[in-house]
Amino acid sequence: MTNPIQTFDVVVVGGGPSGATAAMDLARQGHSVCLLDRAGRIKPCGGAIPPKAIEEFQIPDSLLVAKIRSARMVSPTQAAVDMPIEGGFVGMVDRESFDDYLRQRAKQCGADLRVGHFEEISRDTDGMAVVHYRTPDAEHRIRARSVIGADGARSAVAKQCIPGADRIRYVAAYHEIIQVPKTPGDEYVATRCDVYYQGKLSPDFYAWIFPHGETASIGVGSAHKGFSLRGATTDLRKLANLDGATTLRREGAPIPMKPLRRWDNGRDIVVAGDAAGVVAPASGEGIYYAMAGGRFAADAVHEFLKTGDVRQLRSARKRFMRAHGLVFFVLGIMQRFWYSSDKRRERFVHICRDEDVQRLTWQAYMHKKLVRAKPLTHARIFFKDLAHLLGVARA
Repeated sequence: MTNPIQTFDVVVVGGGPSGATAAMDLARQGHSVCLLDRAGRIKPCGGAIPPKAIEEFQIPDSLLVAKIRSARMVSPTQAAVDMPIEGGFVGMVDRESFDDYLRQRAKQCGADLRVGHFEEISRDTDGMAVVHYRTPDAEHRIRARSVIGADGARSAVAKQCIPGADRIRYVAAYHEIIQVPKTPGDEYVATRCDVYYQGKLSPDFYAWIFPHGETASIGVGSAHKGFSLRGATTDLRKLANLDGATTLRREGAPIPMKPLRRWDNGRDIVVAGDAAGVVAPASGEGIYYAMAGGRFAADAVHEFLKTGDVRQLRSARKRFMRAHGLVFFVLGIMQRFWYSSDKRRERFVHICRDEDVQRLTWQAYMHKKLVRAKPLTHARIFFKDLAHLLGVARA
């Protein structure tokens, strides 16, 4: 007699920030949860998490490998603008230890953590979802009353189950983790993120140097096919006098640039994080939005399991877009316009010199919402921005 297939309230596919957060929340709510994660892969990521994420998701200080106090924006002509953070910092994490911490926290809350490679979802005779995954020595099946797909930008769950998921747009990201030299030179500051807006380094996005304590992430992103991300990273390392630093690892991955129009299958499956396309345009920031999306997905599934009403699954996207949709819209417009040519990139960096722009930018980033400020401040920024758009401002 064969053993019956184990049944869970929820199977979460993917153990990154989104999936681990969803699994933790659902386990805390008393649901039986299986968190299925693929072993041996670290996502390429700058690793920045704002104070909002640290507070909302209770991230311990011990996970922060660096605290960033400013950003430096570098234009095509090498003009540099420093943007100090007043009275705060942005935390930096190493994704290998950060993601593992989140998974272990979910396990401590009651989630069944398993390592395996997701293959597909089928249906049992009663219509319940069956999640198929494999390990090196066996094929496995588990039943699920609901499934959360948090398995990354090229989500197999989304492609199989969510209409339109196969048409999501990506930016290709590549970075190299280096060992920071004991004397790195004047171009590198351990408490500053450097962002390069130069067409030669990225024709449609940006390049970066993000400190991680004893290491640093140096990389670029672009949606242009044929553009050499590795070559641009090599050029950036030379530009920053870090070409001689020891390379610890190289990583690349697609980064989605627009949320999917639909996150659920109308039955028992919802996606979250990169699988739902929630990486901020222009900045490429994903960790906070992944965790927020995971929490919204968990809430939606909890209500679905409690009521049996499949309409509850739609609330994950509705709540996320209500909270962050306007920010994504504004950042999308900004990326399409300002990143389109070096002439515009030069003006964009020049705008960043404005103290009002810096203050509102940091407030919005740190607190994850468009900040209400004095009307005159917004008016000044609007007319300064308009002058740059029309090309009548002095560079």
